[in-house]
Amino acid sequence: MLFNIQRYSTHDGPGIRTVVFLKGCSLGCRWCQNPESRAREHDVLFDERLCLAGCELCPQAAPHAISRIDDALVIAREKLMADDMVTLTDCCPTQALSVCGETQSVDAIMQKVLRDKPFYDRSGGGITLSGGEPFMQPEIAEQLLRRSKEAGIHTAVESCLHVPWKYIEPSIEHLDLLLADLKHVDAKRFKQWTDGSAERVMDNFRKLAARNVEMTIRVPLIPDFNADEQSIRAISNFAADELGVKAIHFLPYHTLGINKYKLLNLPYLAAQQPLDAPELLEFAQQYASQKGMTAWIRG
Repeated sequence: MLFNIQRYSTHDGPGIRTVVFLKGCSLGCRWCQNPESRAREHDVLFDERLCLAGCELCPQAAPHAISRIDDALVIAREKLMADDMVTLTDCCPTQALSVCGETQSVDAIMQKVLRDKPFYDRSGGGITLSGGEPFMQPEIAEQLLRRSKEAGIHTAVESCLHVPWKYIEPSIEHLDLLLADLKHVDAKRFKQWTDGSAERVMDNFRKLAARNVEMTIRVPLIPDFNADEQSIRAISNFAADELGVKAIHFLPYHTLGINKYKLLNLPYLAAQQPLDAPELLEFAQQYASQKGMTAWIRG
């Protein structure tokens, strides 16, 4: 199950890359910019601004779950079934209602990846698995990485590492670069903001470091969560002292994904304004550099 394949990306690893976005994530980060990626199943997004008054195509396609009340479309998402997603895909002429998620075979995905191999060869690019959490679909991740390596394509994965180790291990021998989130090392704050276990993530980091996996750590800096000097020190210390990581990226919080929550009829529980803290970003870069890491601020 995936929700996008993005070609010609230059932000998800070296060179020109094809990014395969797999659905499913075991975390519930308050600030998640891709909430449509969390569920392993299809999601329905609805933008009432695009909905045509009086149109009955969607209610006719799924009458047990979609209806009109006083000319407003009402969607009972909990009643939608897998067959409805097939019927609703491309049903809406204005894309007011859209279905996120589709199943594709490894063969079909690899056909799209191999299409751009000349660009990878010239630029040092390749394939990047992203999400959601790619290792939530461990067999698919392993197959895509293995077949890419067999084709001479550089491989990378963007991961939060919040999965059992047995989901990660089969892919390691086919992985050239891991771009991994290190959100916090404080267990209580991590649990409060992500509904997950910091120790699971940190333990996976330790195991990967012991296997000499090339890693770049990514730190999303989130107001009230980890956008403070104490948290940055703790994260940088773990990355440098325990893992021996050489590269770290700090990602200032932004709000570009807020509208997606409205489309999914979900509450947004993080800050309403982007992070505006140039002095803190300068501190993060300087402190990480002092710890022997190459540090970047990524917008």
